[in-house]
Amino acid sequence: MSRRHRSALPALLVTGLYGAALTAAAVVALISGDLGPLWWLTLFATVTEGVAATGQNLLLLVLAGLSWAWGIWQILRGPPAGPPPQQDRNTLWLRVALYVAAATMWLLHVTASSTWAVATVIDSVAMCVVVLLFRRVLGRDRRYPLGAGVLGYGGFTVIGVLDLVGWPVPGKAELICGLAGLVWTALVLRAQWYDDRWGTATVAYGIAALISPIFLILATLPFPFPNGGGAVEALGVVPSVLIMIWLARSAHDLAAPRHQPAAQTTSGA
Repeated sequence: MSRRHRSALPALLVTGLYGAALTAAAVVALISGDLGPLWWLTLFATVTEGVAATGQNLLLLVLAGLSWAWGIWQILRGPPAGPPPQQDRNTLWLRVALYVAAATMWLLHVTASSTWAVATVIDSVAMCVVVLLFRRVLGRDRRYPLGAGVLGYGGFTVIGVLDLVGWPVPGKAELICGLAGLVWTALVLRAQWYDDRWGTATVAYGIAALISPIFLILATLPFPFPNGGGAVEALGVVPSVLIMIWLARSAHDLAAPRHQPAAQTTSGA
């Protein structure tokens, strides 16, 4: 395993440490009923007042923790081992932007509520850069939803700035930007599917990030979550981790070794 990816050993170490801490926190919650350590490790916040250590809450928090552990491994292990291909400047910058976007999305989960609006603006700006650089890397010969991406993430940037300065946000603006962002993501995944620079697994993570919220909502409909009585916030971790994995793997794949066709020899007369 450690030979297949360039940073597999450090990634395995960090994942193992997080997994050990997650296991210890789950045991503490089972024995003492204290959800504090487990809540902090999975939601990066102090436990909500009144939340009990029920089986349902423990299951949701452990699910969030396992999602983080898998995300840590997928993101930190880096590109596949081997010499990277020759890359132009746009490809190099897209890789950097994809890693930054994955990091800023993680920042949204660990940022305190008082500075969450700032983190939202930073994340939206990072995604705007990704939108523009994807256009250059994919090329003009492919169908690319530049307008949808700019509307979606540029719009969220404007909304975040308006929120910071205390100005009102136009009605349905967030819905329009959200739909535009979904359209951009879906069409970029389509472009990646037909581009051999990206692997099938990478595209699958992106598709899972798009559809997982629907399945999570349907799965939780039969279960009540009274105010202050559940850890339903943990469900939001799964789509976020999937998006971060897709962003990071999209960057990893661009640096994966290419299988060069064998040189054909010509016989002289």
